[in-house]
Amino acid sequence: MPELPEVEALRDFLAERLTGRTVRRVLPVAISVLKTYDPPLDALEGRVFTGVARHGKFLDLVLGGTQGEGRPPDGEELHLVVHLARAGWLRWQDPLPAAPPRPGKGPLALRVVLAGEPAEGFDLTEAGTRKRLAVYLVRDPDQVPGVARLGPDPLSPSFDREALAALLAGQRHHIKGLLRDQSVVSGIGNAYSDEILHAVKMSPFRLAADLSAEEISSLHTALREVLTAAVERARGLSAAELKAGKRLGLRVHGRAGEPCPVCGDTLRSVSFSDSTLEYCPTCQTKGKPLADRRLSRLLK
Repeated sequence: MPELPEVEALRDFLAERLTGRTVRRVLPVAISVLKTYDPPLDALEGRVFTGVARHGKFLDLVLGGTQGEGRPPDGEELHLVVHLARAGWLRWQDPLPAAPPRPGKGPLALRVVLAGEPAEGFDLTEAGTRKRLAVYLVRDPDQVPGVARLGPDPLSPSFDREALAALLAGQRHHIKGLLRDQSVVSGIGNAYSDEILHAVKMSPFRLAADLSAEEISSLHTALREVLTAAVERARGLSAAELKAGKRLGLRVHGRAGEPCPVCGDTLRSVSFSDSTLEYCPTCQTKGKPLADRRLSRLLK
């Protein structure tokens, strides 16, 4: 799943290529991907991209200007908001394939065609059978429920140590789950929460309310450093390179069975219904392996 660093890099990539460009057509190939109906998708045709923003893991493609009868009033912005979910991705096409996309064939969910010759644009795709990729066309990004309930951005200048302490105060929840909770802190997912907790040498199952003032300070430092470094690694990569770039930059997540890059102990994993966390017993849990609940259920 793309997280804050990859979505930030996609934002930069798209801002460079889309700003000032006009939409020729928007082709919804998988109708289920579109979560709104007013305004309709064809309201984008003839509009000009004016910028690209990021809200947590959401991409916000901003369009202004209107042409043609039946469009919203001139000057009213529209926002094409995209959440790539677990298996979604954005693929830049230069040039676009000549043949029109066929519904139900392959992972393609939506295509945006830009004005000009040869035609170029981008595709939104989603692999697998669990379809969670979501596209919203709205007048205000806060009309998207997932955006409206987002917590603070961890790379915002206002997200200081005191802001993190206030969010964690009294929380009788595991720190791993809180870091992934988008209403608490936006943009962090399964992979970077593993990286942050390894960097701070903290068990993913520590209760947030039990953290000392010193531990909160260390957690804030690790959070900012891990995300900032990931953003810098991703910056300048093309959309096609970002997935591989993320995997190469991860030190712990997805590396169960490999030696810990800090102490050399074997990295371990804990599996849940739809995800897996990775950690180092020596660095994070005083040498004690965490119980894999999925394996425990199988042994019963």
